Amino acid sequence: MNPPAIPDSLPLSRLLEHTADALQAVRAGQSLNDALARCPAPARPGTQALSFHVLRWLGAALAGRAQLVAKAPPAALDALLLTSIALLWPGAEAPYAEHTLVDQAVSAARLRTPHSAGFVNAVLRRFLRERGAVAAAALRDPVARFNHPLWWIERLKTDWPDCWEALLEADNLRAPMTLRVNARRNSTQAYAARLAQQGMGSRVLGEHAVLLEHPCPVAQLPGFVQGDVSVQDAAAQRAAPLLIGPGLPSGARVLDACAAPGGKTAHLLELADLDVLALDRDAARLARVSETLARLGLRAQVCAGDALEPSAWWDGRAFDAILLDAPCSASGIVRRHPDVRWLRRAGDIDTLARTQARLLASLWPLLRQGGRLLFCTCSVFKAEGKDQIDAFLQRNADAKVATDPVSPGHLLPLVDNEAQPPMPGFGASADGFFYALIDKL
Repeated sequence: MNPPAIPDSLPLSRLLEHTADALQAVRAGQSLNDALARCPAPARPGTQALSFHVLRWLGAALAGRAQLVAKAPPAALDALLLTSIALLWPGAEAPYAEHTLVDQAVSAARLRTPHSAGFVNAVLRRFLRERGAVAAAALRDPVARFNHPLWWIERLKTDWPDCWEALLEADNLRAPMTLRVNARRNSTQAYAARLAQQGMGSRVLGEHAVLLEHPCPVAQLPGFVQGDVSVQDAAAQRAAPLLIGPGLPSGARVLDACAAPGGKTAHLLELADLDVLALDRDAARLARVSETLARLGLRAQVCAGDALEPSAWWDGRAFDAILLDAPCSASGIVRRHPDVRWLRRAGDIDTLARTQARLLASLWPLLRQGGRLLFCTCSVFKAEGKDQIDAFLQRNADAKVATDPVSPGHLLPLVDNEAQPPMPGFGASADGFFYALIDKL
């Protein structure tokens, strides 16, 4: 697991306090993005870095705290304790000296719950004295060992018996930053040369993708504001070429059924002249699609509507191709969203799978005979991938998995996964995704 890169902008005690606020929000069922949005802007980068780290070690911190404290303290105090224990955990490699962390956690406690400062000091100093024994006992619990909920671990064991441990370990790595070069303006080789001129190392991964050696703010990317490049993982970049195919003609009518925030919509239009309808039921998120297209100088019809209710927005003209990037567990992108594992519940997977099945059933009649539908999820769970499509094919005699191009199926976020090209030298892999390209007979 990689240590976090913490911007040195505020006292550590304040960052610990903001991180504890974020952790408390996640444990109460709120997304980390929403919690960070409430964080003061100067503190946000450091708080995000610390929050990612803490959420990646939360299982261990919970087990450690349970050994140190007989009864879980109130939520605000507990969040600060867990934050501190996660940063002090053996192997966590937090970028602070132990005594500094303890001292600043006590200072944060004085700001947060003044009467608790002595308690926090005593618990953390005891943890440092007994850390080896506490960690050894905690790691007998799989939740502490792998820092995922038990139901998640068991599902991965069932779905991927040969590599479930590697998947869990990969979830706790920092995600790579991959760029999608706008094919209407640049080649990947030319853009990599522009990066090199600015001292930014990169590797060309394919026709459209460039992997950065070190992540950076988008404002530092040459030509980002002008639309020369976008940020999109290599696995997500497979969608547009798969749907276009060979065979999708210029001007083809295409539906992007769950379009927000617009990365796949934009990629389709970068690669071909298409008549694209970008649909999403969330009007606020749909605004991001329009912003993305404007930055890239692209055009699509953007419509707020529910893909489950075509009668409210469909004009009756069949589509030549449909992209269904369906709502899912996001289990394939946990590196980028470490809160997901703690927010999801075991029953969510079956609920999401039922929604995906309803979306497929709703959209399939909108596709012309001879057209193609690309179903994708950013999930590693088979219920949201192979099992979903197997059931769909059994229900629809006029559906067949395409052979040109071949559907990738499940792509796992592992460097050595044979189903996707590895990225040698960068120690990074693409996100976890599932793709099924389905022809309508």
